[in-house]
Amino acid sequence: MKLNVLIIGAVALGPKVACRIKRLVPEAEITVIEKENQFSYGGCGIPYYVGGDVANIEGLCSTSAHAIRDGLFFKNVKGVTVRSAHEALSIDRQRKHVRVRDLAAGSTALLPYDKLVIATGATPAVPPIEGIDLPGVSVVANLTHAVRIKEQIARGGVQKAVVIGAGAMGLEMAEALADMWEVDTTLVEMADQLLPQAIGPDMSLLLQKHMEAKGVKCLLADSVMRIVGSQETGVTAIETRNTRIPCELVILAAGVRPNSKLAADAGLAIGMHGGIIVDDRLRTTDPDIYAGGDCIEMLHLVSGQRVPMPLGSLANRQGRIIGTNIAGGSVRFKGTVGTFCLKIFDLAVAKAGLTEKQAVAAGFTPVHSVVSQPDRAHFYPTHGIMHLKLIADRKSRQILGIEAVGPNGDASSPASMQWRPCCPMQSMSMRSPIWKLLTPRHMHRPWTSSTTRPTPSTISSWDTTIPSM
Repeated sequence: MKLNVLIIGAVALGPKVACRIKRLVPEAEITVIEKENQFSYGGCGIPYYVGGDVANIEGLCSTSAHAIRDGLFFKNVKGVTVRSAHEALSIDRQRKHVRVRDLAAGSTALLPYDKLVIATGATPAVPPIEGIDLPGVSVVANLTHAVRIKEQIARGGVQKAVVIGAGAMGLEMAEALADMWEVDTTLVEMADQLLPQAIGPDMSLLLQKHMEAKGVKCLLADSVMRIVGSQETGVTAIETRNTRIPCELVILAAGVRPNSKLAADAGLAIGMHGGIIVDDRLRTTDPDIYAGGDCIEMLHLVSGQRVPMPLGSLANRQGRIIGTNIAGGSVRFKGTVGTFCLKIFDLAVAKAGLTEKQAVAAGFTPVHSVVSQPDRAHFYPTHGIMHLKLIADRKSRQILGIEAVGPNGDASSPASMQWRPCCPMQSMSMRSPIWKLLTPRHMHRPWTSSTTRPTPSTISSWDTTIPSM
């Protein structure tokens, strides 16, 4: 009997699972259902489409060979059936089928499975604000939202905009509005810094100053209380606790929550943060149901806690693991250190591990060291100053986190993503003691780094600051 796999969700993880299984078990029958009309696209590229770096929406739905990943592509090239505009309503674990509604026809059907994969992603957090449903207010969760936002701006109807939320999506959307379209943009964040879940306040201040120099106003430690306007006029202003800001567009980027309701209704275990609980093979509490991506909670290898980690890189990695395991393999996802990077205007930001605040919450006693030095050879024409922050535990002297901010993304980002060739992701995973990374070997050419890498310099600074216990 042919293996019958049903996958719910077709943005990042779902298509990866489908293609991996089909490669390993060509005779398998694989069906992917997706609530939206668009699927298998690069959601992280939405701000670049809105900002004009990606000329058309098809660019986010194409392969590196510029083939559009539509239903025909998956059917003819991958041997996978994709049912778009189909919504999964319920899962019957005993009978092993999923009740699905065809959103175009309005009919329902039962789809059987041998193995089921839940790839429902995350849902935008929508704050309970008066006026949240006015025209001109939008989340940024899919390509439909992206097209609507860009069309509104392109018509010339937006002179001023407000972005609510200073996470990665909020910052990238603020850049897209202010840079390409020269929209007067204000960023409103209830925390007292940008990227409050990713980096510390000292490194965040460097980013804030850069954005303000580029014309983005940053309104921190404040909350939007009301969105002003009408169904006829659309948005005209927002009111915070402290001020009123005229605007014609409001972007909601206040974070996301795991979309786990379907799993919860089916009786699968849900974690304290609302994500689906999985084991290290990415199986749920039902061994025939797998889950991955933004809808699950995963082990943070530094804190030891289970947390949601809505990153496309992790979704693709987990998709390959799930596909391999369903096909008969035995691959394990051990966890993550939360590696993260982004570019805002001319500044790159990257991090891995915990911030000091997160370290305290996890029970550590963190201390840190900051080094600022050239990211490339000082005589190289495009060198800049890179700021690197190392966080470690005072008692155990274990590395807990690293943060990098600098003007050259190809120099700054690897500092925390890979820590260059000193292989820090494995080291961070094991919470290595400082001394193991004091004398790492690294490659050097003038365009890649200075002769003294910031990472070991930061470690040396930390090590001399905090005496051995």
